[in-house]
Amino acid sequence: MALCSLSTLTASATSAHFSCFSASNETILSKSSFKLPFLWPWQKENKVKVGPLSVSPMGFGTWAWGNQLLWGYQESMDNELQQVFNLAVDNGVNLFDTADSYGTGKLDGQSEKLLGKFIREYNGKKGVRENIVIATKFAAYPWRLTPGQFVNACKSSVDRMELEQIGIGQLHWSTANYNPLQERALWDGLVAMYEKGLVQGVGVSNYGPKQLEKIYKYLKDRGVPLCSAQVQFSLLSYGDEQMEVKNICDSLDIKLIAYSPLGLGMLTGKYTLSNLPSGPRSILFRQILPGLEPLLRCLKEIATRRQKTMSQSADSN
Repeated sequence: MALCSLSTLTASATSAHFSCFSASNETILSKSSFKLPFLWPWQKENKVKVGPLSVSPMGFGTWAWGNQLLWGYQESMDNELQQVFNLAVDNGVNLFDTADSYGTGKLDGQSEKLLGKFIREYNGKKGVRENIVIATKFAAYPWRLTPGQFVNACKSSVDRMELEQIGIGQLHWSTANYNPLQERALWDGLVAMYEKGLVQGVGVSNYGPKQLEKIYKYLKDRGVPLCSAQVQFSLLSYGDEQMEVKNICDSLDIKLIAYSPLGLGMLTGKYTLSNLPSGPRSILFRQILPGLEPLLRCLKEIATRRQKTMSQSADSN
């Protein structure tokens, strides 16, 4: 099954919640504090193929790194984030997902900067650092109108992370619905960055079924394989379109990466109407959580019966 899941790593002053990327509906582990001992639910020698790359069946998303508005990031969290990063790498995680747009205001690109820094400063198990795979996404900003501008975006990400090459370079979203002419230029940019050796593989994010099939054929005709497609996929977003994308990925040998499998944290069981997250998420959670009570009760019952966490139960759907 070509399904993986990817969600966001966040940190607060006292704890770091990280959730993971799971290849094939296997149960995952999600802990609310990196200080607690835990076991990873896969054999470390088992890897998932994403294009030419071999990655762990769980990976980390870094959307929260640098995002003050939605996730409440503060630079004082960096040491804690680095400890979580080190712990993940020590325990076999080698896939980290980021984007050039992750970071708000003056912290634009902060996620990539931190990730590069953490990789350089990692001094754990010998030989592990060299096997870390970075998947980053390049925003389809309206001023990126030519293939060359998109290639320059990739080069900027390489520079921010101080890498020689990126594992997977991904187009963050499609412009087909509002600027179809730009879309073709961005596709050509993916081809160029692949041909120049800036990335080992290319992928897309937030693509629907029709555009996914179009870009797959477009890239294939130019000798560039499409190795991954990210889509929002969880118990809260499990519709016909997601399943259609999944079926296309299965048939074309594209690895489907499901982001936000825990619904921004709503499926973890951590939050209630009396314990809402800070920032804009609290508004969203206040509106949605009441309608989720039957689902959350069911998840809790399943988790208790299986002696798992609610996060594990939610991500094994």
